[in-house]
Amino acid sequence: MGTISCVSHGHFSNFTSFSKNSICSSSSASLPFFKNPIRIFKSFTFSSSMAASLRVSASSTIGERSEPVEAMASSGMVGENDLLIVGPGVLGRLVAEKWREENPGCQIYGQSVTTDHHHELMTMGINPFLKGNKTDQKFPYVIFCAPPSKTPDYPGDIRMAALSWNGEGSFLFTSSSAPFDCYDNGPCDEDTSTVPIGRSPRTDVILKAEKVVLDFGGCVVRLAGLYKLDRGAHFYWLQKGTVDCRPDHILNLIHYEDAASLSVTILKKKLRVQIFLGCDNHPLSRQEVMDLVEKSGKFSKKFEAFTGTSDPLGKKLNNTKTRQELGWEPKYPSFANFLGVSE
Repeated sequence: MGTISCVSHGHFSNFTSFSKNSICSSSSASLPFFKNPIRIFKSFTFSSSMAASLRVSASSTIGERSEPVEAMASSGMVGENDLLIVGPGVLGRLVAEKWREENPGCQIYGQSVTTDHHHELMTMGINPFLKGNKTDQKFPYVIFCAPPSKTPDYPGDIRMAALSWNGEGSFLFTSSSAPFDCYDNGPCDEDTSTVPIGRSPRTDVILKAEKVVLDFGGCVVRLAGLYKLDRGAHFYWLQKGTVDCRPDHILNLIHYEDAASLSVTILKKKLRVQIFLGCDNHPLSRQEVMDLVEKSGKFSKKFEAFTGTSDPLGKKLNNTKTRQELGWEPKYPSFANFLGVSE
């Protein structure tokens, strides 16, 4: 996202959003007490080829099986802009939506651990298949968004995803900003050193996974805390009311839509062996985050207080280098901007 489950996400955001020290708990409940929910997925029109592919997917998911990739492989049809998403959760689905906008007529495939959400994926135009289904098919574009919490061998899973890449377009891993070795609320950017291997099991998993990606020629984007209205640290803290961690800990944010647009930008560039950073360049203390939540008036529940005094501090991320190299800017330049309030 080593993982935290207190912020309930359906993909790698479980891992990338916030460290245990940022959240300071492990509860995972998610309550619908927010006001004015935001619709994040757009409708789109199915092409005849996509509809045919979806019929294959639908018919093959009966009996807990899903084999559209095998069907496609037998036809020998892979488009030059087709995309495989490993871990098509909230972030992965937004990536799919934005990728299709950029590449009309492409086919998008989603590899998941279970068939639980395959119907949802198919309605979004994503052809689902189960992890472990054997196929020799390779794709020009592959993005790995799956969390490490559902596997005993995270680097191994990423290696398998890399083997599904044909090397022609891009291979991208949505990683975490956790490995940056900074815990004093100090500045941190793309060039900041990382935690040494062996110090923390959580960062060891991330760094070993990143190495696999880079060894295959892929790229890494280290994401700050992912959020939208009903997901993220702010939402978890609202549920808790009182949180036993220090209010002055600095955390960093990036909206799900911006994380998706950044990922698509990297994929389109067809870059090799680079590490990027995804954040909004507006670090906030925990207290500042919750003050903005209160000021927004978008939530009926009230946050009480942070009561901790001795837990670790955070870091102030800055991704100016990433923005300049990619020509990318976020839709939501700050958490306050997203909420529609002044800082």
